[in-house]
Amino acid sequence: MTNDVALIDRFLEMMAAESGASPNTLAAYRSDLSQASEFLGRQMSGADRDMMKKFPQLWGDLTNSTVSRKASALRRFFGFLLEEGFRDDDPSDALPRPSSSRSLPKILSHSEIAKLFEAIENTGDDETISPKNARLSAIVELLYGSGLRASELIALPRKAIVVDKPFLIISGKGGKERLVPISDRARQAVARWKVHVDTDEKFLFPSRKGHISRIRLYQMIKDLAVQAGINPTKISPHVLRHAFATHLLEGGADLRALQTLLGHSDISTTQIYTHVDGARLVELVNRRHPLANRNLAR
Repeated sequence: MTNDVALIDRFLEMMAAESGASPNTLAAYRSDLSQASEFLGRQMSGADRDMMKKFPQLWGDLTNSTVSRKASALRRFFGFLLEEGFRDDDPSDALPRPSSSRSLPKILSHSEIAKLFEAIENTGDDETISPKNARLSAIVELLYGSGLRASELIALPRKAIVVDKPFLIISGKGGKERLVPISDRARQAVARWKVHVDTDEKFLFPSRKGHISRIRLYQMIKDLAVQAGINPTKISPHVLRHAFATHLLEGGADLRALQTLLGHSDISTTQIYTHVDGARLVELVNRRHPLANRNLAR
């Protein structure tokens, strides 16, 4: 075992224990750090500033956001080595700091959301809805109606949502818990689906190996988009979460409340949704400002 491998393992153990990093985050850090270690001949933990300056050669074809992510992983790793006494200096200030702008989220219009539900609806009544459509209805209601992340939705226990409780407690990124309101529509949709789920099942959306996978969830949403006549490249489970946030903001939701509903630790993450609300804000100023109804012409 190389020194780099051992120290990367210890760093990831710290991330899991102290920061509550998710398995996906830990896997991403391991991949970035292992790649950097290989590039430096497995001597990364002892690298100096000159060696840090070589990374643009490795990252030359990557986007600014990807370079920023990889550089951030290295900075955290070297900060850990310094704090734990494995080094007495931190060479990571020599890493590139590309300018990056957060991309705007993909959004769906109200009419496109309506088309998704129309594609799900069966011509019969609620009692005759097919199991496939009942599951799709429950999934879309929870993604769009409550803003759940894909990882949160697929891991929902079968007993998580009950008819007489309008909320559930979600353990999201980093193990942070938040209260998620569940609409009447979503609870009714889940109730229709649960009759098709064996009472011995652990998960609300089970599969032979536990619960449905994120990949399978993505496939289901893409297939639904095709049925609804929507370009499948426009939609994903996360786009439905974006639509939840965007449409709440359009309806007058407070940004702080939206931050809580989405489970964002930093409100700057939530503020990205304000870009879609420009037209409403202009209309608000024109209608509500004290000078809006005054004729200033002489």
